[in-house]
Amino acid sequence: MAELNWAGTHEFAASVVHNPTTIEDAQAIVARTERIRPLGTRHSFNDIADGVELLSLVGVAPELSTDGSTVTVTGGTKYAVVASWLQERGLALHNMGSLPHISIAGATSTATHGSGTTLGNLSTGIRALEFITPSGELQTISQGDPDFAGAAVALGALGPISRVTLAVEPTYLVRQDTYRALSWDALLSDVGAIFHAGYSVSIFTDWVSDVSDLWVKTRMDAGTSVLDDLYGALRETSQRNVLDGVDNMTVQGGVPGPWSERLPHFRIDATPSNGDEIQTEYLVAMEDAAEALVAVRALGDQIAPALLISELRTVAGDELWLSTAYGRDSLCIHFTWKNLPTEVNAVIPHIEAALAPFAARPHWGKVNGIDLATIESLYERLPEFRALVGRRDPERKFGNEYVRSRLGV
Repeated sequence: MAELNWAGTHEFAASVVHNPTTIEDAQAIVARTERIRPLGTRHSFNDIADGVELLSLVGVAPELSTDGSTVTVTGGTKYAVVASWLQERGLALHNMGSLPHISIAGATSTATHGSGTTLGNLSTGIRALEFITPSGELQTISQGDPDFAGAAVALGALGPISRVTLAVEPTYLVRQDTYRALSWDALLSDVGAIFHAGYSVSIFTDWVSDVSDLWVKTRMDAGTSVLDDLYGALRETSQRNVLDGVDNMTVQGGVPGPWSERLPHFRIDATPSNGDEIQTEYLVAMEDAAEALVAVRALGDQIAPALLISELRTVAGDELWLSTAYGRDSLCIHFTWKNLPTEVNAVIPHIEAALAPFAARPHWGKVNGIDLATIESLYERLPEFRALVGRRDPERKFGNEYVRSRLGV
Protein backbone atom coordinates (compact mmCIF):
# COMPACT_ATOMS: atom_id res chain seq x y z
CA MET A 1 0.00 0.00 0.00
CA ALA A 2 1.36 3.43 -0.96
CA GLU A 3 2.57 5.73 1.83
CA LEU A 4 0.72 9.05 1.70
CA ASN A 5 0.95 12.38 3.45
CA TRP A 6 -1.65 13.43 6.01
CA ALA A 7 -4.03 14.84 3.39
CA GLY A 8 -3.59 11.93 0.99
CA THR A 9 -2.43 14.28 -1.76
CA HIS A 10 1.28 13.34 -1.90
CA GLU A 11 2.57 9.80 -2.38
CA PHE A 12 5.99 9.00 -0.96
CA ALA A 13 8.45 7.23 -3.23
CA ALA A 14 10.37 5.62 -0.33
CA SER A 15 10.62 1.85 -0.37
CA VAL A 16 10.87 1.52 3.42
CA VAL A 17 9.47 3.48 6.36
CA HIS A 18 11.11 2.64 9.70
CA ASN A 19 8.98 3.18 12.81
CA PRO A 20 11.18 2.58 15.86
CA THR A 21 9.68 2.84 19.33
CA THR A 22 12.85 4.00 21.10
CA ILE A 23 15.61 6.49 20.35
CA GLU A 24 18.13 3.66 20.72
CA ASP A 25 16.42 1.65 17.99
CA ALA A 26 16.40 4.75 15.78
CA GLN A 27 20.13 5.21 16.30
CA ALA A 28 20.78 1.61 15.23
CA ILE A 29 18.64 2.04 12.10
CA VAL A 30 20.48 5.20 11.09
CA ALA A 31 23.88 3.63 11.70
CA ARG A 32 23.23 0.67 9.39
CA THR A 33 21.34 2.51 6.64
CA GLU A 34 23.09 4.07 3.64
CA ARG A 35 20.47 6.73 2.82
CA ILE A 36 17.63 7.78 5.13
CA ARG A 37 15.37 10.81 5.67
CA PRO A 38 13.48 11.89 8.80
CA LEU A 39 9.68 11.82 8.55
CA GLY A 40 7.35 13.65 10.93
CA THR A 41 3.58 13.56 11.09
CA ARG A 42 3.33 13.78 7.27
CA HIS A 43 1.93 17.29 7.17
CA SER A 44 4.14 18.33 4.26
CA PHE A 45 2.66 18.60 0.78
CA ASN A 46 5.78 18.00 -1.28
CA ASP A 47 8.77 15.62 -1.30
CA ILE A 48 10.76 17.37 1.44
CA ALA A 49 10.49 14.28 3.68
CA ASP A 50 10.89 11.69 0.92
CA GLY A 51 13.87 9.48 0.18
CA VAL A 52 15.01 5.91 -0.40
CA GLU A 53 14.23 5.02 3.22
CA LEU A 54 12.40 7.06 5.85
CA LEU A 55 12.66 7.17 9.63
CA SER A 56 9.66 8.27 11.70
CA LEU A 57 10.05 8.98 15.41
CA VAL A 58 6.33 9.55 15.92
CA GLY A 59 6.04 6.07 17.46
CA VAL A 60 8.59 6.85 20.20
CA ALA A 61 6.76 7.33 23.50
CA PRO A 62 6.79 11.03 24.47
CA GLU A 63 9.42 11.91 27.05
CA LEU A 64 9.03 15.33 28.63
CA SER A 65 10.98 17.14 31.33
CA THR A 66 11.18 20.77 32.45
CA ASP A 67 13.41 22.95 34.57
CA GLY A 68 10.80 25.71 34.67
CA SER A 69 12.35 27.81 31.91
CA THR A 70 12.59 25.14 29.20
CA VAL A 71 10.95 21.85 28.26
CA THR A 72 12.81 18.97 26.61
CA VAL A 73 10.74 16.57 24.53
CA THR A 74 11.26 13.73 22.07
CA GLY A 75 11.19 15.09 18.53
CA GLY A 76 8.30 13.01 17.20
CA THR A 77 5.91 14.26 19.90
CA LYS A 78 2.94 16.30 18.74
CA TYR A 79 2.46 19.88 19.87
CA ALA A 80 -0.88 18.96 21.43
CA VAL A 81 0.82 16.54 23.82
CA VAL A 82 3.47 19.07 24.83
CA ALA A 83 0.92 21.87 25.23
CA SER A 84 -1.36 19.81 27.49
CA TRP A 85 1.59 18.61 29.58
CA LEU A 86 2.87 22.15 30.06
CA GLN A 87 -0.57 23.57 30.85
CA GLU A 88 -1.00 20.99 33.62
CA ARG A 89 2.21 22.36 35.15
CA GLY A 90 1.33 26.03 34.79
CA LEU A 91 3.65 26.59 31.83
CA ALA A 92 3.23 27.65 28.20
CA LEU A 93 4.90 28.07 24.83
CA HIS A 94 5.08 31.50 23.22
CA ASN A 95 3.33 30.34 20.06
CA MET A 96 1.43 27.48 18.42
CA GLY A 97 0.69 26.54 14.83
CA SER A 98 -2.87 26.59 13.55
CA LEU A 99 -3.11 22.84 14.06
CA PRO A 100 -1.64 21.01 17.09
CA HIS A 101 -1.39 17.68 15.25
CA ILE A 102 2.14 18.37 13.96
CA SER A 103 5.36 17.05 15.48
CA ILE A 104 7.82 19.28 17.29
CA ALA A 105 10.76 18.26 15.10
CA GLY A 106 8.91 18.46 11.79
CA ALA A 107 7.33 21.85 12.48
CA THR A 108 10.50 23.51 13.72
CA SER A 109 12.63 22.01 10.92
CA THR A 110 10.48 23.81 8.34
CA ALA A 111 9.97 27.15 10.18
CA THR A 112 6.24 26.53 10.63
CA HIS A 113 4.82 29.49 12.40
CA GLY A 114 1.31 30.26 13.68
CA SER A 115 0.41 33.97 13.56
CA GLY A 116 1.40 37.11 15.46
CA THR A 117 3.29 40.26 14.53
CA THR A 118 5.40 40.01 17.70
CA LEU A 119 5.70 36.21 17.65
CA GLY A 120 8.66 34.42 16.14
CA ASN A 121 7.89 31.16 14.38
CA LEU A 122 7.97 27.87 16.27
CA SER A 123 11.68 27.44 15.52
CA THR A 124 12.55 30.58 17.49
CA GLY A 125 11.45 28.80 20.66
CA ILE A 126 14.27 26.25 20.31
CA ARG A 127 17.04 26.31 22.88
CA ALA A 128 18.73 23.02 21.95
CA LEU A 129 18.46 20.19 19.42
CA GLU A 130 19.67 16.62 19.76
CA PHE A 131 20.41 14.99 16.39
CA ILE A 132 21.12 11.40 15.42
CA THR A 133 24.39 11.68 13.48
CA PRO A 134 25.24 9.62 10.37
CA SER A 135 27.09 7.13 12.57
CA GLY A 136 24.07 6.74 14.85
CA GLU A 137 25.45 8.75 17.75
CA LEU A 138 23.59 11.53 19.53
CA GLN A 139 24.87 15.09 19.25
CA THR A 140 23.39 18.25 20.76
CA ILE A 141 23.55 21.73 19.27
CA SER A 142 22.52 24.45 21.72
CA GLN A 143 21.67 28.11 21.42
CA GLY A 144 24.95 29.99 21.44
CA ASP A 145 26.82 27.31 19.50
CA PRO A 146 28.23 28.57 16.17
CA ASP A 147 26.06 26.14 14.19
CA PHE A 148 22.81 26.78 16.05
CA ALA A 149 21.27 29.36 13.69
CA GLY A 150 21.81 26.95 10.80
CA ALA A 151 20.62 23.84 12.63
CA ALA A 152 17.33 25.23 13.97
CA VAL A 153 15.71 25.17 10.50
CA ALA A 154 17.58 22.43 8.62
CA LEU A 155 14.84 20.72 6.56
CA GLY A 156 16.03 17.29 7.73
CA ALA A 157 19.43 17.73 6.10
CA LEU A 158 21.28 17.29 9.40
CA GLY A 159 19.45 14.07 10.27
CA PRO A 160 16.62 12.99 12.57
CA ILE A 161 16.00 15.17 15.62
CA SER A 162 15.68 12.91 18.62
CA ARG A 163 14.99 15.58 21.24
CA VAL A 164 14.14 19.29 21.25
CA THR A 165 14.46 21.79 24.09
CA LEU A 166 12.03 24.72 23.89
CA ALA A 167 11.69 27.91 25.93
CA VAL A 168 8.61 28.08 28.19
CA GLU A 169 6.89 30.81 30.18
CA PRO A 170 4.10 30.97 32.78
CA THR A 171 0.71 29.86 31.48
CA TYR A 172 -1.77 32.43 30.21
CA LEU A 173 -5.40 32.63 29.11
CA VAL A 174 -6.53 33.58 25.61
CA ARG A 175 -9.89 34.58 24.16
CA GLN A 176 -10.70 34.09 20.51
CA ASP A 177 -13.05 36.48 18.71
CA THR A 178 -14.21 36.40 15.11
CA TYR A 179 -15.22 39.48 13.11
CA ARG A 180 -17.42 39.46 10.04
CA ALA A 181 -17.03 41.54 6.89
CA LEU A 182 -13.64 43.22 7.03
CA SER A 183 -13.50 45.22 3.82
CA TRP A 184 -10.52 45.09 1.50
CA ASP A 185 -10.32 48.89 1.61
CA ALA A 186 -9.95 48.77 5.40
CA LEU A 187 -7.37 45.99 5.22
CA LEU A 188 -5.23 47.68 2.60
CA SER A 189 -5.39 51.05 4.31
CA ASP A 190 -3.34 49.79 7.27
CA VAL A 191 -2.38 46.12 7.10
CA GLY A 192 0.10 46.43 9.95
CA ALA A 193 -2.35 47.98 12.40
CA ILE A 194 -4.99 45.34 11.74
CA PHE A 195 -2.53 42.51 12.40
CA HIS A 196 -1.54 44.26 15.63
CA ALA A 197 -5.14 44.03 16.89
CA GLY A 198 -4.37 40.95 19.02
CA TYR A 199 -1.70 38.56 20.19
CA SER A 200 -2.45 36.37 17.18
CA VAL A 201 -4.49 37.57 14.20
CA SER A 202 -5.65 35.78 11.04
CA ILE A 203 -7.65 36.94 8.05
CA PHE A 204 -9.57 34.51 5.85
CA THR A 205 -10.39 35.41 2.26
CA ASP A 206 -11.41 33.91 -1.08
CA TRP A 207 -9.78 36.79 -3.04
CA VAL A 208 -12.96 37.59 -4.97
CA SER A 209 -15.41 38.74 -2.28
CA ASP A 210 -15.40 42.37 -1.19
CA VAL A 211 -14.95 41.38 2.45
CA SER A 212 -13.00 38.91 4.53
CA ASP A 213 -13.22 37.39 8.02
CA LEU A 214 -10.95 38.67 10.79
CA TRP A 215 -9.99 36.35 13.69
CA VAL A 216 -8.34 37.82 16.77
CA LYS A 217 -6.77 35.91 19.67
CA THR A 218 -6.15 38.12 22.71
CA ARG A 219 -4.03 37.33 25.77
CA MET A 220 -6.09 38.03 28.87
CA ASP A 221 -3.01 39.27 30.75
CA ALA A 222 -2.25 41.91 28.10
CA GLY A 223 -4.89 44.40 29.24
CA THR A 224 -6.14 44.81 25.67
CA SER A 225 -9.71 45.99 25.11
CA VAL A 226 -11.84 43.79 22.87
CA LEU A 227 -14.01 45.92 20.57
CA ASP A 228 -17.33 45.01 18.97
CA ASP A 229 -16.40 46.93 15.82
CA LEU A 230 -12.86 46.48 14.54
CA TYR A 231 -11.97 48.44 11.39
CA GLY A 232 -15.60 48.15 10.33
CA ALA A 233 -15.80 44.41 10.93
CA LEU A 234 -18.41 43.33 13.48
CA ARG A 235 -17.64 40.91 16.31
CA GLU A 236 -19.65 37.67 16.38
CA THR A 237 -20.65 35.77 19.49
CA SER A 238 -21.36 32.43 17.82
CA GLN A 239 -18.91 29.74 16.78
CA ARG A 240 -17.52 30.04 13.25
CA ASN A 241 -15.78 27.47 11.07
CA VAL A 242 -13.23 28.15 8.34
CA LEU A 243 -15.09 25.88 5.92
CA ASP A 244 -18.84 25.39 5.71
CA GLY A 245 -20.03 22.08 7.11
CA VAL A 246 -16.74 21.28 8.87
CA ASP A 247 -16.94 21.43 12.69
CA ASN A 248 -13.34 21.27 13.90
CA MET A 249 -12.43 24.66 15.36
CA THR A 250 -11.26 25.59 18.85
CA VAL A 251 -13.65 27.58 21.07
CA GLN A 252 -14.44 31.12 19.89
CA GLY A 253 -17.01 33.74 20.91
CA GLY A 254 -14.68 35.47 23.34
CA VAL A 255 -14.71 32.62 25.88
CA PRO A 256 -11.36 32.66 27.74
CA GLY A 257 -9.41 29.43 27.85
CA PRO A 258 -5.87 28.08 28.17
CA TRP A 259 -3.39 29.17 25.51
CA SER A 260 -3.09 25.50 24.52
CA GLU A 261 -6.78 25.39 23.53
CA ARG A 262 -7.07 28.82 21.87
CA LEU A 263 -3.89 29.57 19.92
CA PRO A 264 -4.44 26.63 17.51
CA HIS A 265 -7.36 27.04 15.13
CA PHE A 266 -8.19 23.33 15.08
CA ARG A 267 -9.07 20.90 17.86
CA ILE A 268 -6.78 17.91 18.35
CA ASP A 269 -9.79 15.55 18.44
CA ALA A 270 -10.89 16.48 14.90
CA THR A 271 -9.44 16.35 11.39
CA PRO A 272 -7.91 19.79 10.80
CA SER A 273 -8.81 22.01 7.87
CA ASN A 274 -10.59 20.07 5.10
CA GLY A 275 -8.51 16.90 5.25
CA ASP A 276 -8.43 16.44 1.46
CA GLU A 277 -6.38 19.35 0.23
CA ILE A 278 -3.21 20.84 -1.21
CA GLN A 279 -1.44 23.75 0.46
CA THR A 280 0.88 26.52 -0.70
CA GLU A 281 2.20 29.52 1.19
CA TYR A 282 4.48 32.48 0.57
CA LEU A 283 6.04 35.00 2.96
CA VAL A 284 6.78 38.61 2.05
CA ALA A 285 8.15 41.49 4.12
CA MET A 286 5.49 43.35 6.09
CA GLU A 287 6.56 46.58 4.42
CA ASP A 288 5.42 45.07 1.11
CA ALA A 289 2.22 43.53 2.51
CA ALA A 290 -0.35 45.85 0.94
CA GLU A 291 1.24 45.78 -2.52
CA ALA A 292 1.63 42.01 -2.41
CA LEU A 293 -2.02 41.55 -1.46
CA VAL A 294 -3.13 43.78 -4.32
CA ALA A 295 -1.00 41.74 -6.72
CA VAL A 296 -2.52 38.44 -5.60
CA ARG A 297 -6.06 39.79 -5.51
CA ALA A 298 -5.72 40.74 -9.17
CA LEU A 299 -5.56 36.97 -9.80
CA GLY A 300 -8.73 36.28 -7.83
CA ASP A 301 -10.73 34.93 -10.76
CA GLN A 302 -7.94 32.45 -11.55
CA ILE A 303 -7.48 31.44 -7.92
CA ALA A 304 -11.09 31.00 -6.82
CA PRO A 305 -12.11 27.89 -8.82
CA ALA A 306 -9.45 25.70 -7.16
CA LEU A 307 -9.46 27.36 -3.72
CA LEU A 308 -11.02 26.19 -0.48
CA ILE A 309 -9.82 29.20 1.57
CA SER A 310 -6.84 31.51 2.01
CA GLU A 311 -5.45 32.63 5.37
CA LEU A 312 -3.30 35.70 5.91
CA ARG A 313 -1.01 35.58 8.93
CA THR A 314 2.09 37.33 10.26
CA VAL A 315 5.35 36.25 11.87
CA ALA A 316 8.14 38.26 13.48
CA GLY A 317 11.55 38.30 11.86
CA ASP A 318 14.42 36.18 13.19
CA GLU A 319 18.08 35.28 12.54
CA LEU A 320 17.75 31.56 11.73
CA TRP A 321 19.51 31.02 8.41
CA LEU A 322 16.79 29.12 6.53
CA SER A 323 13.79 30.56 8.34
CA THR A 324 11.21 31.95 5.95
CA ALA A 325 11.12 35.02 8.24
CA TYR A 326 14.90 35.47 8.30
CA GLY A 327 15.76 39.14 8.68
CA ARG A 328 12.26 40.52 8.19
CA ASP A 329 8.86 40.73 9.82
CA SER A 330 6.62 38.89 7.39
CA LEU A 331 3.13 38.52 6.02
CA CYS A 332 2.23 34.91 5.26
CA ILE A 333 -0.11 34.38 2.31
CA HIS A 334 -1.50 30.87 2.61
CA PHE A 335 -3.67 28.92 0.17
CA THR A 336 -5.66 25.82 1.07
CA TRP A 337 -6.61 24.29 -2.28
CA LYS A 338 -9.10 21.67 -3.31
CA ASN A 339 -7.51 18.35 -4.23
CA LEU A 340 -7.23 19.40 -7.87
CA PRO A 341 -3.51 19.00 -8.74
CA THR A 342 -3.83 20.03 -12.39
CA GLU A 343 -5.73 23.21 -11.62
CA VAL A 344 -3.53 24.09 -8.64
CA ASN A 345 -0.29 23.53 -10.55
CA ALA A 346 -1.64 25.74 -13.33
CA VAL A 347 -2.33 28.75 -11.10
CA ILE A 348 0.76 28.54 -8.84
CA PRO A 349 3.16 29.98 -11.48
CA HIS A 350 0.91 33.04 -11.83
CA ILE A 351 0.89 33.61 -8.06
CA GLU A 352 4.64 33.20 -7.87
CA ALA A 353 5.16 35.62 -10.74
CA ALA A 354 2.91 38.18 -9.04
CA LEU A 355 4.86 37.82 -5.78
CA ALA A 356 8.34 37.68 -7.33
CA PRO A 357 8.90 41.47 -7.07
CA PHE A 358 8.44 41.12 -3.30
CA ALA A 359 11.08 38.38 -2.84
CA ALA A 360 8.42 35.94 -1.65
CA ARG A 361 9.76 32.92 0.22
CA PRO A 362 7.75 29.69 -0.08
CA HIS A 363 6.95 27.56 2.95
CA TRP A 364 9.46 24.71 2.77
CA GLY A 365 6.85 21.97 3.27
CA LYS A 366 4.19 23.17 0.85
CA VAL A 367 3.75 22.94 -2.91
CA ASN A 368 5.64 25.55 -4.89
CA GLY A 369 7.70 25.96 -8.06
CA ILE A 370 10.57 28.08 -6.70
CA ASP A 371 13.90 26.93 -8.14
CA LEU A 372 17.45 26.84 -6.74
CA ALA A 373 18.52 30.11 -8.36
CA THR A 374 15.63 31.93 -6.73
CA ILE A 375 16.24 30.27 -3.36
CA GLU A 376 19.86 31.43 -3.54
CA SER A 377 18.68 35.00 -4.03
CA LEU A 378 16.30 34.74 -1.05
CA TYR A 379 18.63 33.24 1.56
CA GLU A 380 21.94 35.04 2.05
CA ARG A 381 23.17 32.45 4.57
CA LEU A 382 22.64 29.50 2.24
CA PRO A 383 26.40 29.12 1.54
CA GLU A 384 27.02 28.79 5.27
CA PHE A 385 24.25 26.23 5.55
CA ARG A 386 25.83 24.18 2.78
CA ALA A 387 29.12 24.25 4.65
CA LEU A 388 27.33 23.15 7.83
CA VAL A 389 25.81 20.15 6.06
CA GLY A 390 29.20 19.35 4.54
CA ARG A 391 30.78 19.19 7.99
CA ARG A 392 28.06 17.21 9.71
CA ASP A 393 26.91 14.89 6.90
CA PRO A 394 29.73 14.75 4.34
CA GLU A 395 28.34 11.63 2.65
CA ARG A 396 24.84 13.14 2.45
CA LYS A 397 23.21 10.22 4.22
CA PHE A 398 20.31 12.54 5.06
CA GLY A 399 20.01 14.17 1.64
CA ASN A 400 17.31 13.73 -0.98
CA GLU A 401 16.24 15.24 -4.27
CA TYR A 402 14.42 18.07 -2.51
CA VAL A 403 17.46 19.40 -0.64
CA ARG A 404 19.67 18.90 -3.69
CA SER A 405 17.35 20.76 -6.05
CA ARG A 406 16.27 23.50 -3.62
CA LEU A 407 19.40 24.01 -1.52
CA GLY A 408 22.20 22.65 -3.65
CA VAL A 409 23.47 20.29 -0.93
